[in-house]
Amino acid sequence: MTTIKQVASYAGVSVATVSRVINETGYVHEDTRRKVEAAVKQLNYKPNEVARSLYKKKSRLIGLLLPDITNPYFPLLARGVEDRMQENDFRIIFGNSDEDRQKELDYMDTFTQNNVVGVISSTNDPDADCYAKLKIPVVFLDRTSSDSLSVYADGAYGGRLAAQEMVARGSKQITVLQGPTHIRPAQDRFRGAVEELQQSNITYHVVETTSFSFKDAESWAKELFRKHPDTDGVIASNDIVATAVIHEAHRLGKKIPDDVQIIGFDDIPLSSLLFPPLSTIRQPAYEMGWEAAGLLIQLIEQSQATKSSTPNLHSKILTHSSIQLPVKFIERETTRKVDYHG
Repeated sequence: MTTIKQVASYAGVSVATVSRVINETGYVHEDTRRKVEAAVKQLNYKPNEVARSLYKKKSRLIGLLLPDITNPYFPLLARGVEDRMQENDFRIIFGNSDEDRQKELDYMDTFTQNNVVGVISSTNDPDADCYAKLKIPVVFLDRTSSDSLSVYADGAYGGRLAAQEMVARGSKQITVLQGPTHIRPAQDRFRGAVEELQQSNITYHVVETTSFSFKDAESWAKELFRKHPDTDGVIASNDIVATAVIHEAHRLGKKIPDDVQIIGFDDIPLSSLLFPPLSTIRQPAYEMGWEAAGLLIQLIEQSQATKSSTPNLHSKILTHSSIQLPVKFIERETTRKVDYHG
């Protein structure tokens, strides 16, 4: 990796001169500036972004915290964030909390130490003190908070939609896999599904889950059919859990969708490749990440323009700026066809 000393030697100038050119501080003769810029390009020199931001007191670094990158849904969110941040000349420091409270706190410290100017978080605990204490803008992604801005999908309608589609396709004994109780969007979709089933006078059961992870999904799928063997319709908490339900149904010799119908939630890329392909509720993950990045950029620009030191600047415009995106049903082959016009 090229150093600033090598750039200075190549250009025939001092390290201080190279620093002034890179950081746009102090006077440098135009001919000298061109020599330094040519050396930087020729040697492919990349300044240390953290050191540069500390020196200039103007960072372009953003902290992005996700709960579980083994779940294919979260990289879709991250890609939306990264693409828009890249377009606006920001760089990302990424953290994966593994749904672990201490790791989350450690990453908050890391973000602060690296002089980030904003944070986007899909934490499982958006109301934690560590966020309230930050003196920089925060946007929650796929999570909602009482005090901060959020970008999220319409989970309540998604739950209702899943129940409507399941009932319309003839399921009478439906089991709803309830997502983690500490994650508000998961509970929104659960309540939406249950309310719709109650209004339709459909018998339903509930199996509680505590995370969206691969490692636990198999045990919940087994529990579902062990406790409720007559289930003919499953509304899963996400596509990962739905995948485990498909596998368990195959193991038990159940025909999908004839014996049991299954609807997931998220529409991760894997969903269309399963056997049979999974019907699901699509959350626009990439678009959510894109919108969260745009919202954070607005907050950063507002903060810098007003030179405000108010810790909760972002909460002041909460009612005007949180963004809810629509969801839709994606029909594939784990649900039976229905003729709405028949």
